[in-house]
Parts: sequence; C-alpha cells; structure tokens
Amino acid sequence: MNETKVLKLVRKADSAPATTTELPDHKLLLEMYRTMYLSRRLDDKEIQLKGQNRIFFQISGAGHEAVLVAAGVVLRAGYDWFYPYYRDRALCLQLGMTPLEQLLSAVGAEADPNSHGRQMPSHWGHKKLNIVSQSSPTGTQLLQAVGSAEASYRFSLIPELQNRVSGFHDDEVTYVSLGDGTSSEGEFWEALNTASNLKLPVLFLIEDNGYAISVPVEVQTAGGDVSRLIENFPSLYIQRCDGTDPIESLETMRRAVEYCRQRRGPALVHAKVIRPYSHSLSDDEKLYRPDEERAGDAERDPVKRFGALLIDEGVIDQDGLQQIKDEVDREVNEAAEIALASAQPPRETATMFVYSPDVDPCSKQFDTEDQVQLSGNPGTMVDLINRCLDTEMARDLRIVVFGEDVADCSRDQYLNSVKGKGGVFKVTANLQRKYGSERVFNSPLAEANIVGRAIGMATRGLKPVVEIQFFDYIWPAMHQIRNELALLRWRSGNEWKAPAVIRVPIGGYLKGGAVYHSQSGVSTFTQIPGLRVIYPSNALDANGLLRTAIRSDDPVLFLEHKHLYRQAYNKSQYPNDEFMIPFGKAKKVREGSDLSIITYGALVQRSLVAAKQMEQQGVSVEIIDLRSLVPYDWAAVAETVKKTNRVIVAHEDSLSFGYGAEIAARIAAELFEYLDAPVKRVCALDTFVAYAPQLEDAILPQASDVAQAILELKQY
Repeated sequence: MNETKVLKLVRKADSAPATTTELPDHKLLLEMYRTMYLSRRLDDKEIQLKGQNRIFFQISGAGHEAVLVAAGVVLRAGYDWFYPYYRDRALCLQLGMTPLEQLLSAVGAEADPNSHGRQMPSHWGHKKLNIVSQSSPTGTQLLQAVGSAEASYRFSLIPELQNRVSGFHDDEVTYVSLGDGTSSEGEFWEALNTASNLKLPVLFLIEDNGYAISVPVEVQTAGGDVSRLIENFPSLYIQRCDGTDPIESLETMRRAVEYCRQRRGPALVHAKVIRPYSHSLSDDEKLYRPDEERAGDAERDPVKRFGALLIDEGVIDQDGLQQIKDEVDREVNEAAEIALASAQPPRETATMFVYSPDVDPCSKQFDTEDQVQLSGNPGTMVDLINRCLDTEMARDLRIVVFGEDVADCSRDQYLNSVKGKGGVFKVTANLQRKYGSERVFNSPLAEANIVGRAIGMATRGLKPVVEIQFFDYIWPAMHQIRNELALLRWRSGNEWKAPAVIRVPIGGYLKGGAVYHSQSGVSTFTQIPGLRVIYPSNALDANGLLRTAIRSDDPVLFLEHKHLYRQAYNKSQYPNDEFMIPFGKAKKVREGSDLSIITYGALVQRSLVAAKQMEQQGVSVEIIDLRSLVPYDWAAVAETVKKTNRVIVAHEDSLSFGYGAEIAARIAAELFEYLDAPVKRVCALDTFVAYAPQLEDAILPQASDVAQAILELKQY
C-alpha cells in the first residue's frame, strides 16, 4: 500500500479526539476483507438453505459489511457492550462469533448461543462477547443501550459499586445500531435525548441503506437525512461516512469511539450503505425498486470494491484473494453441515427460563410473615412502602430509583431550601436527600425511556426500582415491558436477565380521577409470561411484598392502589427490615362457611364491608385476598371453594375478559364437583371511569354490589 493511502487511514479530523492506537498493517486489512467476505457467504448459504427448506427464515446483512467490520475492529469484544440489530452479522463475526454459531441460530439448534433456538436467525446475542440479546421490534434496543451506558456512568459516580458488579471499565463504550427506518421511532429520539443530556458513552450507528423494507428514506424522514435533523443535540459527536468503504469507515469509527472513550459524550455515525438483497426472503424488492437503482447499488458492493482495492494497492494478488475466498467457502460449508446435524431443543425445554431458575420468590426463603415484629406508630401504605425502599437502599447499593418527579429536587443546590417533591404521592420522599442524586433521580416525561433504561441497567447488574407515575400512562412503555423486560431471560435461554421492579399507582375510587387517572387494566399484564404482577391491599403487605420484589431475580410489576395509599383501615405498625411475603401466597382476611370471595386490591375492603352487612342476615362469608396476581395461590382458592361450595370473584377491572374470568374459568374446570352454584363475578362495567361522582359510583363495583351478589349466590 502506498504512503498516501496509509496516511489517509490515520488522518484525523480537526475536531476529532486524538487516537491512541496506530494504523493496523496489511494483515488487518486482509482480516477485514476475510470477515466481510465471510459475512456475505453466510448470507448466501442461509439463502440456499432456505430455498431447500432446511431453515425457516433469512434476513441478510449484505451491503452493510464494511462499516460493521470497521466497528468491530475499533471496539473491544467482552469489554465494550453491544446492542446490534439484525443486519449486524459482520460486526458479530469481527467480534469473535463463529460461522458455526451463526448457522446454529439459522437452524434453530439447542447449542445456538444467540438464543438456543428460541429466536429467528440474525437476532444476535452472545454472553462472552457482551452482545446483549436482540429482539425483533425495531428500535427497542436503543433505550436499553442508553441504560447500559448509564449503568457505567452510575458505577463511576459510586466507587463502592464497582466492586459489586462485573464487567465495568471506566472507558467502556456501548454500541447500538439501527437502520434508517428505525430513526422514525420515538425511542430513537428519547435515546438521543438522554444520552446527550447525561453525556453517556453511547456509539449510535445508523446503517442507512435507503429503505425501510419498501419505504424509501425521503418518505421516512423530513429532508431524507436524519443526521441533519439531530445536529443541535448537545455533546453529540456526529460523523458521516460511506459505509461501503472499509477504509473511510475505519477512520470514522475510530474517531467516534475515541470520543466516547474520553467521556466527552455520545457519538453518532451515519453510514450510507446498500441493500443488494431484498429486505428478507419474505420480501421481493423488484416489486418497488427499478433495475437501474439496483444496478447502481451493485456497483458500490463493499465486498467487491474492497477486494479490487486490495489488489490495486498491492496488498494481495488475485491468487491470494481467491485463496481467502476458497478457505471461507470451505469453512462455511463445513459449519453448515455441522449445524444441520445439530440437535434441536427438546420439547420439554419450552417453559424453561420464563422465570429465574436460581431465585424462587415463592419459596420459604421469602416467607418471614409469621415471625414479623412490629413497632412504632401505625403508618399508611405510603409510609410503609417508603420505609421498604429506604431500608432496601441502605442494604443494597445496586438499587437506583427513578421516574417522573420521584426525586426531592433535581436541582441539588435547592435541596436545603425546599421541602421536596418525592413523587406525586410522596412515596419516594426524602430518598434523594438520604442516598444522593446518583441513586435517586428524575427521568424525562417518557415512560418507554424509564423502562428501557431500567432494562439496560438491570442487565449490567444494577437493581432499578422505577416508577410509572400513573397506570393510565404506562402504555408508551408497553413495547419495553412486553417484548423486552419480560422476554429477555427466555429469549436468550437464560444468558441475559433484567430483574427490574416497576412501581405503578393504579385504580379508581378517587373523586375526580375520571378516565385517565382511574384505569385498572391488570389483565393486560397478567397474561405476559415472565412478568410477576403484585397487588397489595394494605400497608403491611405492601412492605413485605415490595421487599420480596426487590430481592427477587425476575421483573416485577408492583401495583399500588391510589385509593389505598392513605386509608386508616389498612394502616400498620412498621415491620423489621427482613420482613418478606412470598409471591403466590394469598391471605385469608375473613373466615366463613357459606360462600367465598376471591379478591384483591380495593375490593378487599369493600368485600369486608359487604360481608359484615350480610352477617346480620345470617350469611357467613370467607374472604381471600390474593395479594399476588402472577403467580396466584391456587391452593388457597381450591381450599376455600371446597370448604364453602359457593364463590364470588370480585375485582375493580372490567367484567369482560378481566382477570377474574381466568379464576372463574379454572374453578369451573377443576373444582366443578365442589360447586353448589355457578361462579359469580363482581366487577366494573365494560366502560370507562367517568368524572361525575354518581357515574363513577355506578361504573366501579361498590360494597352494595358485593352484598347483592352474596345474597343472590346464597339464595341460588
């Protein structure tokens, strides 16, 4: 290679940080070519296998190889952290993933390190290389990458933490990639906002091949150039390159990575690449791309161009290049044969790793309820939740608390002159004062941002306990909860986990709450495998169940009924700091013999009021408070049904398709011979909660509705 070309490789832009590594020699250039060609041949092999019906899906990284290999050269496998997307085959190969490992994914083999046969091919994940398991929804990885980098940031602020977690390096970088289409997702902008605001070491790589399936970039993006739209983000170092040119890409990626390592903020590389194959084998680009456009892409093919350049510059001759190709072809064919002969996951493994195999929050280890020691004046549910957060934060430095308005005061200089916020319901009051802004802090008003960052932090070893301010506004975070938080362990075959806790004020019975401050759609979440759902009805249970949630190894949705926060009837003295209630353990709050009520949340007290009223008419009612919705205590349900032979399921959610329907159906299916009457449900109307008090009372189940159901069931 001539001196001009060598100098081009090490040239620095005026604004770029100084590099600390020298230019790689010809050996690395040949290694880069080999990886690029290997990536392309793996795509071709998978396409061949799909045509033979020997694999079931294929999506290629063709045309993206140059910039991805460049990224793999300047980043450090097992040191930096990686949140790739499905085109990143060449990056994973450069980091150290083998052709066999990638083909094991294609055939769905049990030995596949990416997902152990649980995800589509090209959904990358590799524990040893720090490639965090990737999913199909576009863009959900962005906020998790920010959370990963933020974990590093918080480790640096809390030196004591650095000995409590593994894999922390003070100059590590978190890489995250996306296509040009994904830049239309709101989570892309949320990720840029937080990364820039906190100056996090995140390297964003936009692999712009001009199309999101069939939608061209100018339809996706105003002006057709997303990097022009984000130029005013503070501390964001933006670089653009021809992503089909490995030399230019290497130079660009080196500058961007060094900027992040120096902790100057995030960097974004906008690489223009090509897509010589269709989006996937489920797509035919000839339907929307003319021949001349596709021919123009072919002229920019990075593998062909780089091979020709290496020959022109004297790095290798034609025979040497062909030898590399022949070696790669043999390696791919041999790997394919091994992969095709590899065992599929046994059928009995389907339900493994939905939850932690190591920590069982339903076990006796988490049951200290019978030994509880109470002291002090009675406190409300707010008081006892706050006490639990306080004592657990003192016990475990890994716990961070964040969300909207949860801090006392974001401007630390005012902490001594203001009373402090501590959440709209004061549940997190004074935690920032006691544990500092490094561990208790406010988030943007963006629910996906809260949960996505929490997933990234939890993956790195922190224990986020985050708050969604109102259940009514949890829906922007649904992608992160359903497709990421609850699924991470299962989809990676237990390689990765994210045991975060999401606290959520929920429910109605607050005059003036109306449609958007009274929702109670728990059934949407209880049907998500991998997510624990907890719903206490009183202060003491809230304390013990939250402690279990924090100490468990699974993601937990912890629902706190707003109406119950400060009721006098559910107060309790304060338990000791080891007080825990296991998940899946119901509580019998009233003995009875004539019929049973299975309930939870605000309906516990309303059921008690109704039961006392009906006792005057000679009806003895037993009441079971589930407390834990996923898992729930089926043994307690079965015991009470066998005892009384009549049962009501009562809850605040709507009647149709609600949580109670599952309980009622299971009772009917498994306990039918013990029933002397049909299972009855008391629930909210199939509508929304209104603002006018008389409408709210009519919509939500009242004690009188429960009493009427008791009477009807007794008379059946």
